[in-house]
Amino acid sequence: MSDSLMDRNFPFSLTIWIPLPTNRLASSALRALQVDAELSSLVRRTLSLDVPQSHEKNPDKANSNGTTDGEEQSEEHKTVLRTEYKATTNRMLRVAVNGFMESLGVVLGVMEELDVDVLAQSLDSN
Repeated sequence: MSDSLMDRNFPFSLTIWIPLPTNRLASSALRALQVDAELSSLVRRTLSLDVPQSHEKNPDKANSNGTTDGEEQSEEHKTVLRTEYKATTNRMLRVAVNGFMESLGVVLGVMEELDVDVLAQSLDSN
């Protein structure tokens, strides 16, 4: 199906960017949220990891180990969970996004309570 036909069939859309502290946490959130497929065929969801805009402006900046390998650096800097929704009606979009936000809240709450890195950052900031 072409993109223009898909856009006509799913005219309502929303993109959500959720910045996370590290690529590991962003990847964990992505994997945790990907397992739940959308329940309705009237909604399409795409999850991916993106680089924050501040890193996109400096793609040649060396990473922490001194290399400038583009692929290695871009994977390391992908700390933004990008979620794109497309739906046939605005109501279906709202219902799907509300469900996603509930799931995201659970995932982030578990990370906050159980993840060692998040706990360490929280203690360091106190």
